[in-house]
Amino acid sequence: MHKLYKKSEILFFVAWLVVYIVASSFLDSLSSSAGIEKIFTAFFHIIMSATAIIWLKKHDLLKKYGICSIKIPASKFLFYIPLAIIVSCNLWFGTALNYTVSETVFYIISMVCVGFLEEFIFRGLLFRAMEKNGLRSAIIVSSVTFGIGHIINLFNGSGADIVSNLCQIFSAIAIGFLFVIIFYRSKSLLPCIVTHSAINALSVVSKETSSLNNVIISVILTLISLMYIVIILKIKQDKGIN
Repeated sequence: MHKLYKKSEILFFVAWLVVYIVASSFLDSLSSSAGIEKIFTAFFHIIMSATAIIWLKKHDLLKKYGICSIKIPASKFLFYIPLAIIVSCNLWFGTALNYTVSETVFYIISMVCVGFLEEFIFRGLLFRAMEKNGLRSAIIVSSVTFGIGHIINLFNGSGADIVSNLCQIFSAIAIGFLFVIIFYRSKSLLPCIVTHSAINALSVVSKETSSLNNVIISVILTLISLMYIVIILKIKQDKGIN
């Protein structure tokens, strides 16, 4: 694995992305066939997450990919209140028990790991691989790729309609921009991982909403993300945060 990383960080990113998407989709289908949603996917995501952390630690790459503490005071980032608002989005229109108790547990485990894996893959591997050749393009590509990747929800049996999926893609791109800016400024992926994992986990008990409500949620999340980006960049410039 490390030989591929040394040869090409971009190819390393592609390899992780392909394994993650293909295996997750296959195991989701297998779990459904077994009658317990996410039972196989959850274990795979745990193994994949543990593999990533062990590899990062073994090769002294934890700091490079943001698996480290934040050195900048939380006050500089408005105590991450905008992130807390974004996390709450799945609760805005009510909650519901969508799965059995065991399925809910497996689903939450899987979604927490997904938060870590997607941040590691898109904000870590892809962004860092491209950053050396151009910061602007690295930010754009990692964010847009992350957002467009959500189109897979149209084909994985999630039940999302086209309008809802398009809304998810646009808001994911905006949130992707926000996350990569946070990572770039703070040098830590932890706020992004925690936020991403929390959003995913709360989706388990999210009440199914109409296409109109999904549009509303998408617009609000996009606006919050864009405003928070402006604030973070302004704080950076005014306060001299490195």
